[in-house]
This record gives sequence, C-alpha cells and structure tokens, in this order.
Amino acid sequence: MKKNRKIVIKVGTKVLTSKDRGLDKLRVRDIASQVSDIRKKGIDVLIVTSGAIGSGMWLLGMKKRPLELASLQAAAAIGQNYLMQLYSEYFKEYGYLTAQILLTQEDFNDRKRYLNIKHTIDAILKHNVVPIINENDTVATDEIRCGDNDRLSSLVADIAGCDTLIMLTDVDGLLDENGSVINTVTDVSQKVMRLAGKSHCDLGTGGMATKLASARAASKAGIDCIIANGRAKNILYRIVVDGEGVGTKIICDKKSHDAKKRWIAYSSKAKGSICVDDGARSALCHGNKSLLASGIVGIDGDFASGDVIVISDRQGSEFARGVSNYSAIDVNKIKGLKSRDFKGILGCKAKDEVVHKNNLVIL
Repeated sequence: MKKNRKIVIKVGTKVLTSKDRGLDKLRVRDIASQVSDIRKKGIDVLIVTSGAIGSGMWLLGMKKRPLELASLQAAAAIGQNYLMQLYSEYFKEYGYLTAQILLTQEDFNDRKRYLNIKHTIDAILKHNVVPIINENDTVATDEIRCGDNDRLSSLVADIAGCDTLIMLTDVDGLLDENGSVINTVTDVSQKVMRLAGKSHCDLGTGGMATKLASARAASKAGIDCIIANGRAKNILYRIVVDGEGVGTKIICDKKSHDAKKRWIAYSSKAKGSICVDDGARSALCHGNKSLLASGIVGIDGDFASGDVIVISDRQGSEFARGVSNYSAIDVNKIKGLKSRDFKGILGCKAKDEVVHKNNLVIL
C-alpha cells in the first residue's frame, strides 16, 4: 500500500448502530482511539460519518424511518447533535478537538463554495483538529442532496487531496459469486457492479452498489479505495499503519483529470443537457475541440450560463460534461447556427463556443 499522508474514513450507519438501533458508544470510542493513533503517525484523517437520522430516530423512539420530510429532518437535527457530542467527547479523551462540517450538493455545485470547503478543511487540519463531516440532512432535499455519504466521502476525498478513502461497513468487503472476499478490483465494471446486490437497511441510504460507484469516482481522481468491515478489531490501524491487505481494495487510475475537470465531471450536479450530432461528438471525443452551436440538435433542462451540463449523442448516451457559456434559453435560440450569427439572434455574442474545451470533460 502506498504511503498515506491524508485519508478519509467513511463510517456507515450499520457500523455505528447497536442492537437496540441506537448509537454504539463503544464503537464510536474505538474509532476515535484508532484515528488518534493514526494521527500520531503524522497522517491527516477526515471522517465522513453516517448515523444522524438513525440516532435521532432512536432518541425519539421511532420504530420506522419517517416518510414525511419534516419528521426525517427533525430526527437528523436531533441525532446529529448527539452524534457530534459523542465524537467530540471521545476524541477529547485522546487529546484531539473535532470540527463539524455539514454539506449539501449545492456546496459542490458552486465553484467558489467548493474551493471554500477545501480552504476550510486545510485550515482545520493545520490546527491538528479532526474534521467530522456529514450531509446536512436537516436542510437537504432531493434537489440539493449529495445522494448518500458514500458519494459524499468520495467528494471530500477529492476536494481535500487525499491518498486513500476507506469505507467501513458491516461486511468484510465485496464478495464474489461464491461468497469469498475479492481482494483487489482494478476496474469497477458492470460485471463488478452486478456483484453488489441491494441494501436492506432502513436506517441508512447506502449499500455496496453506492460504495462501488463512489470508489469508481474516487479512483478517477487518483485515490485508492478500500471497503472493509468496520466492526473488525483495529481495522483502521491494520489498514493504514500496518498496511494489512484486508477488505476489498479498488486501485486508482494512474492518470486523472486536473482538479477543475474532476469538479466538472464528478463533484458538481448537471443542471441540464445538450444533444449533439455525430460530427460534434467526433470532434469533441477525438479532435480535442470545443462544443460549437452548429453541432447542437437539442437541449433539455433549465440551466444558466456557468452551469455544468451533460452532453449526449443522438442516441441519448452521455459522453461528456462541461460548463455552458450560455443559458438554456439562449442555446435553444442559437443551436445549429454559426457563431457569426449569434449577435443578430441574441443582440450580443459572449463566446464563440457553447462549451470551451478547457471546461469540457470526455467521460
């Protein structure tokens, strides 16, 4: 295993939940103990933790996950406070302060806010403090959710410039058809994804499929991922310090996009889509060209200038993402036209390209 300097540890709901469906205090303390030992080796650690909603449900005596959004968010607000109280208390025993960071997808969509998250994390780590990160379930709706904490952990690992992402769950790793742990995955293919199955937990939202999808995104950023059993003894220390080959390791790509293009491709949420003809698809994929209006045949969604959009072919297959220089309304007016015609249609011409190649990622 490569030498770690900065890692993200994602702790799943199933790892933190006790038999009575409340928070397992001993588990939280054990995680704090292991992370503290790892920190003393000079390795920065960020924790992305689940468990707020489950903890709130337990404190409120709820037997089933509420369907009403307001009740779900109330449980998250109550549970998050208790969750942070435990982390703070146990880390303090080992000489470390904690910092709470609550995020939504909107924080990643806006480039300035995205960079501010990075600077805040860097400052927290410089103070030798352990960041405890969770999705802001109290305010998040479907439109602004990251989706789940597996995906959030890969976003955080990328934005913080981490070497490794460790996702702790209640199984030993990804299992093959015979029930044996697959030690190494070099490509998260559709065949590998079919091994994931489905999650059956009503306290959390993730499962093996979301972990593999998140690991695939992180690997594109040059980050190794490990899926391991969070209930195994000293699992974090064994992985990070001893370099023990436990769990399933998803090996990162040796080549990755630069930071801005990774933000476009994986961190931000597309606000709409543009359909292009075969000639434009070929120019983008093989000619290192910008997207011009002349190759656009259709649009979908209500996006603004500066928003990230999906670029698909005539068959509806997404093959690229990019930052649009024009709004959906204006693209609809200029699609199929030459840039010299823009001024007559729009009254002005901001850019020749609808998406410049420097703001374009081929997927």
